[in-house]
Amino acid sequence: MNRKLLFAIPLVAMANTGQAQDRYLSEVFDASQITVTSNITFGTNIDFLTSQFSNPALFGPEVVQLQTLVSTGQPIPAPFFNPQDASTVVKVTNLKMDVYEPDQAVDSETARPVFIFVHTGNALPPPLNGSPCGLKTDSSAVEVCKQMARRGYVAVSMDYRNGWNPLGSTVEIRRGTLLNAIYRAIHDVKQCIRNIKADAAGANTYAVDPSKVIVYGEGTGGYIALAAATLDHPSELYIDKFLPDPLIPTVSYVDTTVVGNIEGFGGQLALYRPNGFDSHFNFCVNAGGALADTSWLAQGDMPMVALQTVFDPFAPYGEGTVIVPTTGEQVVDVQGSNVFMELVNAYGNNSSFATLVGNDPFTTRARSLYNTDQVHGTNTVHINTDLEGTFPLVTPNWPAQIPGTFEEAGPWQWWDPNGALALTVVSPGPPPITAGQASQASNPNFSGTKGRAYIDTIMGYMNPRIVCALGLGPCGLMGLADNDPIAVGVSLAPNPMHDMVRITSAKEVIRMVEVYDVNGRRVRAENVENTTFNLHRNGLKPGAYFVTLTFDKGIVTRKLMLD
Repeated sequence: MNRKLLFAIPLVAMANTGQAQDRYLSEVFDASQITVTSNITFGTNIDFLTSQFSNPALFGPEVVQLQTLVSTGQPIPAPFFNPQDASTVVKVTNLKMDVYEPDQAVDSETARPVFIFVHTGNALPPPLNGSPCGLKTDSSAVEVCKQMARRGYVAVSMDYRNGWNPLGSTVEIRRGTLLNAIYRAIHDVKQCIRNIKADAAGANTYAVDPSKVIVYGEGTGGYIALAAATLDHPSELYIDKFLPDPLIPTVSYVDTTVVGNIEGFGGQLALYRPNGFDSHFNFCVNAGGALADTSWLAQGDMPMVALQTVFDPFAPYGEGTVIVPTTGEQVVDVQGSNVFMELVNAYGNNSSFATLVGNDPFTTRARSLYNTDQVHGTNTVHINTDLEGTFPLVTPNWPAQIPGTFEEAGPWQWWDPNGALALTVVSPGPPPITAGQASQASNPNFSGTKGRAYIDTIMGYMNPRIVCALGLGPCGLMGLADNDPIAVGVSLAPNPMHDMVRITSAKEVIRMVEVYDVNGRRVRAENVENTTFNLHRNGLKPGAYFVTLTFDKGIVTRKLMLD
C-alpha cells in the first residue's frame, strides 16, 4: 500500500484535559500517560479460515452442538478452538481487541469518544495475504491508535475473521468467497461495537461515550468500515454484482440463512447473539478502501472522510475492479473515493463540516486538488469537484528503472524488514519473492518516518471533521477565517523570500511556526512565543510552501514562495 503526504498538528501539553481547549485536535497527553490493554475478547464465532465444510455429515452435527452451547450459555470445548485438533472439523475463534486510552488517573473526562481501527490484510492473515501487514498490531494500527489516545479518544484496534479463496479458478469463486469474508467482518465490527456499548452501560471500564463512535478502516478495513456504515437493508444484498446468476434475482452470494442477517444473527454458521445494544456508529473514515456499491448510500447516512491514493493499484480511486494483490486477478466492481464521496456530499451527509473554514495546510492541500487532472506515467485521473471530506493522495512517479515498482497504495504502512513475516517467501519465483518484497512493490520507500508522515496528514485532516460532526468542540477552531482579526494582522515579508522572511502578528502571540511543502510534508517547526519571528531558509529548496502559525484561538496558513 502507499502514499506520501505529511502534516503534524501542534502539541499542547495539558494533563488536565477538562481544561484542554484543543482536546481531540491536538495531542494533549504524552506517551507516558497512555495505557494499553491488549487481547480483550469481544466475541466468539466460527472461523472460516480453519474450518472444513466439505462434508455436511461431519460439520452439520458440530454446528448444531455449537449453536446449542451458545444458546444455553455453556462453554465451547477446547478442541473447537484448536485448528490442529482433528477431533472437530468446525473451528471457532475468540475475536480480540487492544484498547489505547489516556490513563484515567490523569484524564478527568469520563465520557470519551471511541475510535475503532479496522486493519488491512485482504481478508487473509500475513504472510498468506502476500504481505507482512494485516494484524491489529500492524505498525500503522499501533501508531494511529496511540495518536488518537494522546488526543483524548479511547482507541480500539480490533481483530476480524479472515478466510476466502483468492486463487479461485473463476471470478465467481473469488467474488463469492470475498464478499462473504467482508460480510462476516462487518458482523465482527458490529459485535465489537455492541460489546463496547454493553460495557459502557455497566462498569464503563474505559470511560467512553457510546453515542460517539468512529470506525476507521485501512485498506481492506476501509471496505469493511464503508460497508458497515451503508449496508442497512437486506435487499441491498441482491444487487446485480451480488447475484451468482443474474437470471435468478432471489439468490445472492451471501446466504443469510447460513451466515446470518446484517447484524450477524440467526445464520446456521453464525454464533453471535443479541445483547440488548445496537451496533450503530456515528462517523466513518476510509483510508485506502472502496465502497461495494453507491446504491447503498442514502441521504441521512453518517458523515464520512476518505483518504486514498489517486493511482491506487488495488482499490480503484474511481469506478473500477478490485484486484487481488497476490495474484493480480479481478474480483468485483466497486466505487472509490472519487465517486462515492461526491454522492455523500450531494446527499448532504457531510454538511456538519462542509463549511469548515479550513485555513489549515491539510484542508488547503485537499481543496487545491479538487477539479484537477493528475498524471502518473501514462495514466491520467481527473479528481472530481464536490469532494469535501476527501483527501486525494498524490504519490511520486517512481523511475521506471526501479524493478517491479508501480503506483503506491498504502504509504502509511511500514514493517520490520528483518521480521519473520517480511522474510517469508510468498512466491517461489525464480527469483523467490518475500512478503516484504511483494509489499514494497506498492510502497517502494516504506519506513516508519514515511508512514508516520502520512498518518500526521490523516490526523490533521480527519480530526477537525470528527470534532465538527460529533460536536466535540468548536467547529473550525483549527483554521481561522481570512477575515478574522488575527489572520488580518499576519504578514510575511519579503514574499517571495531568498534567505529570510519576517513573520509578524499584529494581534496575538504566535505559539508555533510550521512550514510544509506542497505535498504536505512538514519541513520545519519552531516554537515562537512572540509576535514576530524571523524564518531562515536553512537549505529549503526553491518553490512553494505553506507556513502555518499557531495561536491560542486557532491557526492561520499563508503561502510562501522561495526564489
